[in-house]
Amino acid sequence: MSRFALLFALFTAAVAAAAMPEAILVVVADQHSAYERSAQFVARVDALRAAHPGVPLAVLINGDSLEYGNAVARRTSGAVDFAVFAALARRVPVVINLGNHEPEFFDVPETVRRLRAAGLQVISGNLRNPADGKPYADASVRLRLGGRELTVVGVTTDRLSTYRVAIRPQLDLADPVVWARGNFPKILREDGTTPVVLSHCGLKADRAMLSLVPAGTLFAGAHDHLRFVQQEGSTVYFHSGSWMEFMSVARLEKTADGLVWKVTHEALGDTPADPEIAGLVGETLARHLTFEEREIVGQSSRDLGPGDAPRFFVEAARAATQADAAMVGATTFGAGLPAGPVTRFAFDACVRFDGPLFTAEVDGAWLRRLVARSNQGPDTPWEKRSGENLVTVAPAVIEDQVRYRFVTTDWVARNAAAYLGENPPPLSQHPSVKLKAAALAALRTKEK
Repeated sequence: MSRFALLFALFTAAVAAAAMPEAILVVVADQHSAYERSAQFVARVDALRAAHPGVPLAVLINGDSLEYGNAVARRTSGAVDFAVFAALARRVPVVINLGNHEPEFFDVPETVRRLRAAGLQVISGNLRNPADGKPYADASVRLRLGGRELTVVGVTTDRLSTYRVAIRPQLDLADPVVWARGNFPKILREDGTTPVVLSHCGLKADRAMLSLVPAGTLFAGAHDHLRFVQQEGSTVYFHSGSWMEFMSVARLEKTADGLVWKVTHEALGDTPADPEIAGLVGETLARHLTFEEREIVGQSSRDLGPGDAPRFFVEAARAATQADAAMVGATTFGAGLPAGPVTRFAFDACVRFDGPLFTAEVDGAWLRRLVARSNQGPDTPWEKRSGENLVTVAPAVIEDQVRYRFVTTDWVARNAAAYLGENPPPLSQHPSVKLKAAALAALRTKEK
């Protein structure tokens, strides 16, 4: 090799080394037993490791990894999910923050035990056992990645109604903002570690907690099924979406101004699957799906990803009730639908909850305010992000003084103040139409 070639090779290697991050965190949340992309997720972690040789990498799971509404997951006590956890833990360190859906198949102590047995480190700062007042898991863990040490702290939602009824007596949930105010300063103190927050509390609580973290914190939110990245000074706040449509990749990079986090979202749809997990998913579905769950209940003329399906089905609710506008909370929906025949199992994974629809007569000014708070996407301005993730369909032109017929779900009706604001309109139950019936009718029409 000539001297020039040697110098060029050394220069190229130096540039490549400089471009490598100090550490990488793969962050997901709200997977809800998403068998559609479980094998792809494991494969993508392997691909990231291969593309960054020598760079330490860890996986952070920010709550709601499990889903009781997935009938196969329920019958197998989450066998696929725990296999995925174990597969990840054999590769890299894995930390899980308990969300409201983790205790789906077992009580809280057994859930924590099984997660740890799979090789995961479990955190949850504000979730305690009411019997003795002790936390079910540590509030934080120290995570060493190469020459860096991270302090990862976890908090979860205190909305008891979002937890499975059977385990609610086991829950003593401190207000996450109050808990953070009392604990963040001592956990995330200036001691040379890099602060990371996993919050499964939702955007509204996170806004208050953001002021309590040190500059430079990596702050992952969840629970609302949102996806975006927000830079707040040197702190980065982000949500990763749901059902593993995307995963977040946080790279800790050294710059002239010091260490900074850079967060990107990577789609998992076209990733080749890990053979071991893909085989387990196929085998588990083949063994445990019932005849009724294999039944074809409709046709989808196009792919509807987890981000697209909600709007389609909210429009279905509007049409079924002959309303002018409709709104449903985004977390009512889960997995998307592929183009072609739709099985009962796939439909139930997409439209998670059923219930009667409720209607109201509203004026245009009220409807305009609702639309302004709805349909939050990755590019929605930070100042316009609200505390609930609402999916709304409405006329393109709304006149303030005109009266409009509005429809929503029973969950929104029961939690009207949270979803509709102060002084919500009087809602009346529709005499016949339920959400899933409206959704199925839309899938059975020829024009979609």
